[in-house]
Amino acid sequence: MRVFITGATGFAGSHLVDLLLAEGHDLFALVHEATSHQALPAHEHMHQVTGDLLDPPALTAAVASAQPDVIIHLAGQAYPALSWRDPALTFAVNTGGTANLLRAAVEYGRPRVVVVTSAEIYGPLSAADLPLTENTRPQPRHPYGVSKLAAGELVRVYWERYGLPVVEARPFNHIGPRQAKGFVVPDFASQLAAIRLGRQAPVIRVGNLDPQRDFTDVRDVAAAYWRLATDGRPGQAYLICSGQSVPVRALLETLIELCGVAVEVLPDESRLNPNDTPCLYGSYAKLAADTGWQPTVPLRQSLADALADWEARLR
Repeated sequence: MRVFITGATGFAGSHLVDLLLAEGHDLFALVHEATSHQALPAHEHMHQVTGDLLDPPALTAAVASAQPDVIIHLAGQAYPALSWRDPALTFAVNTGGTANLLRAAVEYGRPRVVVVTSAEIYGPLSAADLPLTENTRPQPRHPYGVSKLAAGELVRVYWERYGLPVVEARPFNHIGPRQAKGFVVPDFASQLAAIRLGRQAPVIRVGNLDPQRDFTDVRDVAAAYWRLATDGRPGQAYLICSGQSVPVRALLETLIELCGVAVEVLPDESRLNPNDTPCLYGSYAKLAADTGWQPTVPLRQSLADALADWEARLR
């Protein structure tokens, strides 16, 4: 198939590229050079298209030139904290950029589309509300969550108005190699790799380690995106998750064990979040029922691979 991808140089996008190239698909990656995280692989089936989600005419031309059977939209402003500092930009990219891409898809000829949003659309919850499902009421706690909620609503209205076969993917936390700092696992793994390499004193400063979250390997998440591209029901949303909650403390303890070094763990008040929800996890029952997807990579393997990735980067 011919697949048009936004965000192909990002964390999940790079793993999706690996998956689809291995299956022999022709890929057309929209690259915004100012914000690209890494280079695209050199491959005969990999084609770079320079563009910008906020330039509708150029975006429409890029989609038309690629002639895609499938569009997978991963690009966006991915940091909730940044959304407080620049909410307008967050909405422009995450919601406006999605609208521009969906319009381009309609004008091209209605290929199948996957729009990636986020489980950050959900707000404070009690134990009785768990596991989260696609029917759990959204209540975003930051502009990032609101921008992703609005992007997800566009999925529904473009299916209803234009018959565009588009689905929404709502991933929970995903982890593994190539993830940038600013998220819990790479923040831990990068420090531990530096300690093992002798580049940092054996001390890690951390925030609250008690919250429990749902973590899925990024390679499983990429596989879920592709399953949704081929088998997801248009106009529908799907949670992508492991279905289990894991304490953040357990992640750190496992990474320290894998690292094999003695580390002093100290609290850092600047990293504490008083609004942390104690426990969050979701159900992937709908995704499994409609596509057959299941998570396959064990958590320990995800953490080991993330640690090895940071060691390789720092050498």
